[in-house]
Amino acid sequence: MDQLPVEVIGNILSHLSAARDVVVASATCRKWRLACCKHLNTLSFSSVDWPVYRDLTTTRLEILITETIFQTSGLQSLSILMDDVDAFSASTVIAWLMYTRESLRQLFYNVRTTPNVNILEICGRHKLEILDLAHNTITGVEPIYQRFPCLKSLSLSYVCISALDLNLLLSACPKIEALELVNPEIAMSDAMATIELSSSTLKSVYFEAISMDKIILEADGIESLHLKDCALEIFELISKGTLKHFRIDDVSVIHLDIGDTVENLESVDISNFTMIWPKFYQMISRSSNLKKFRLWDVMFDDEDEVVDLETIASCFPHLNHLSLSYDVRYGVVHYGLLGAAYLENVVILELGWNVLNDLFSHWVEGLLKRCPNLKKLVIHGEVSEAKSDEECKIFANFTRSMIQLMRRYTHVDPHFNFE
Repeated sequence: MDQLPVEVIGNILSHLSAARDVVVASATCRKWRLACCKHLNTLSFSSVDWPVYRDLTTTRLEILITETIFQTSGLQSLSILMDDVDAFSASTVIAWLMYTRESLRQLFYNVRTTPNVNILEICGRHKLEILDLAHNTITGVEPIYQRFPCLKSLSLSYVCISALDLNLLLSACPKIEALELVNPEIAMSDAMATIELSSSTLKSVYFEAISMDKIILEADGIESLHLKDCALEIFELISKGTLKHFRIDDVSVIHLDIGDTVENLESVDISNFTMIWPKFYQMISRSSNLKKFRLWDVMFDDEDEVVDLETIASCFPHLNHLSLSYDVRYGVVHYGLLGAAYLENVVILELGWNVLNDLFSHWVEGLLKRCPNLKKLVIHGEVSEAKSDEECKIFANFTRSMIQLMRRYTHVDPHFNFE
């Protein structure tokens, strides 16, 4: 170890990341202390990684972090995540950021301060490429003065911001490619809760736990869109048909529009969602390049609606990964085996149930027959701990049927995931 260049030691310490581990390791010898001071590029303070932070007084914790940061030079990544810790002094936090901002490329910041610290004012016009903010208030965004010329990824969690400031913040990031917005507190200027966002460089967008009347997202080059745990009346995407990955998870939306040009879609993942199938099918039916299609725990607006394999096979000829869940809670199997079309390119098939009955095995067998080139079968299921005699019998029949089925399909690799 004595022969290692000090720059290499600095790189090793940077991979430790956690401040406590870095301090302990740097106490090895003078060379390691020098590496920590001159060549450390990553430092993380997290109350999750080391719960002892929560037991320290705020003053002692501020001193500890200050001493550690001020012993470094040229930090490129700084993470300060202090959940369940009393509010810090704003002047102390400002000193940390002012000391490191010239070299910082990544900032992960979840610190409550008194008063609030204006991160945009301190870190704007510098070299940040990733900014992850949580439990912060953003007001009065000035795109000219609070500009982030290098920022590529922006994540805002539990942040208080107005709809106007949010759009202005996007315009202050001319190179932004990824946006995450989690459970924001959006201040509105009118009665209708509306967010309008526009960026020509955005490629990936993730929205979680957002309740709004209307969201309009204009992103010409967007490739990935994920909505999770959202309650919306209207969601509208305006793009130039670049969307490749579309995912909805536990979302309530009355009107959903992802545009007319969806030819480039490669994956569609819909779960815990109530849909009007004809309308949704019309929206994605032109996605002839679709490779992955998932419908899981989906409720249909019409209880008699059936999604038949004939439709899936004809619309998505390049499909290689299909996931469907079997739901007979209302006496209807929504994924029928109508028609005679084969899913020639499907090599991965994921199937599951919400309520297991004796028909599930026959349904699985019918799907296997339609996938002649299948390589992998994954069965997901829910099994209660306290099972009745009838449930035990059904599960035993299912196990017996799967064993017999797999003996006939020896070229398929089976996997079973039970919860």
